[in-house]
Amino acid sequence: YGFYNACSVSKSKSCRQRWNIRPSEMSINTLNPIRAIVDGMKLTPNPGKPMIALSIGDPTVFGNLPTDEKVTQALKDAIDSHKYNGYAPSVGYQKSRDVVANFYTCPEAPLEAEDVLLTSGCSQAIDLAITVLCNPGDNILIPCPGFSLYKTLAVSLGIQVKLYNLLPEKSWEIDLQHMESLIDDRTTCLIINNPSNPCGSVYSKEHLKNVLSVASKNCIPILADEIYGDMVFPGCKYQSMASLSSDVPILACGGLAKRWLVPGWRMGWILIHDRNQIFGKEIRQGLVKLSQRILGACTIVQGAIESILNDTPQEFYYRTISFLKSNSEICFSELSTVPGLTPVLPAGAMYLMVGIEMEHFPEFQNDVQFTERLVTEQSVFCLPAMAFEYPNYFRIVVTVPEEMMVEACARIREFCQRHYRSCSQDSNELDQ
Repeated sequence: YGFYNACSVSKSKSCRQRWNIRPSEMSINTLNPIRAIVDGMKLTPNPGKPMIALSIGDPTVFGNLPTDEKVTQALKDAIDSHKYNGYAPSVGYQKSRDVVANFYTCPEAPLEAEDVLLTSGCSQAIDLAITVLCNPGDNILIPCPGFSLYKTLAVSLGIQVKLYNLLPEKSWEIDLQHMESLIDDRTTCLIINNPSNPCGSVYSKEHLKNVLSVASKNCIPILADEIYGDMVFPGCKYQSMASLSSDVPILACGGLAKRWLVPGWRMGWILIHDRNQIFGKEIRQGLVKLSQRILGACTIVQGAIESILNDTPQEFYYRTISFLKSNSEICFSELSTVPGLTPVLPAGAMYLMVGIEMEHFPEFQNDVQFTERLVTEQSVFCLPAMAFEYPNYFRIVVTVPEEMMVEACARIREFCQRHYRSCSQDSNELDQ
């Protein structure tokens, strides 16, 4: 009786008669293109061959690239100190922010602790940066091919994504003319990923200056995804975006994941570069408020970060880079001589993109079918570049042990030889 009485108290309050729980619009609009494509693939490896997964951008998978002992010791010491078991400020401990600022500051782009926000991995840094700069209905410019998370985050927030082209024939430089043609009055952010996932490209100082000049002319701030910063091969120089900018404000996102080989430790950061006070107080305050939605980065890693950044020996970085360069060269050299494939030599990061001349593989409609059959026949899994909105390529992760890399390339060669058709072959078959 009490229930019905309560219901009749106010006609303005409707009484639900049945359960009707719906997922939010945001959750419905959240889609990871990699998961969407990979989950739809028929991946049944050849039982006669052990699986070689060249698809996951996690350098720890095979155990051949451990982090340095100094890094693990720093974490153990932080735990043993019992100082880092509680909550930290949502933007990170002041001392830890100071350490990151000191590590990345340079005369061309000075940093102080107030310019640093610590985040739960670089992905949260990117999330906060996009969220603070954009409203629903705005648009952002992202690279194509590019890391799929940018689109996942933007679309879930009601932000439109515009893809600017990278040019494989120019080692994946940005098509600046195309990029600028996409800018309109609702463009609120330009994302630059250097060194690049999935391309393994590293931009020259000159090219980055040209990008900055487009951003400056159109008054567009830059989100610089620099998680692979300094992971560049010998003979190539990494230049941070902010160190070249005289006026364009930049939110640079980075973290420990790749260079220190600890993606699971979830430590990232945003470095705010705003020498001309274009962001002003509002963007900084917005980032602080957004950081309070989730209480920040892991406190134990924050406690260890001073030692991680300052005590990791140079030899460790050099060893990692040498290994990645060697594996990249093996892969490039092996696949360069495979008919129907066009690998693009990387200059950094952990990836290599390979073009498929689809006209020579008429059995397959696209890169998804090609990579699917590669798993079925050869137990080698490469990520189809459709996951990066770039059809007829696939991405190889070069962090696997060397002997696996060699074996994978041999299997890819065998697969291509079996399915390759020359154009004259096709016309001969048609004539018959």
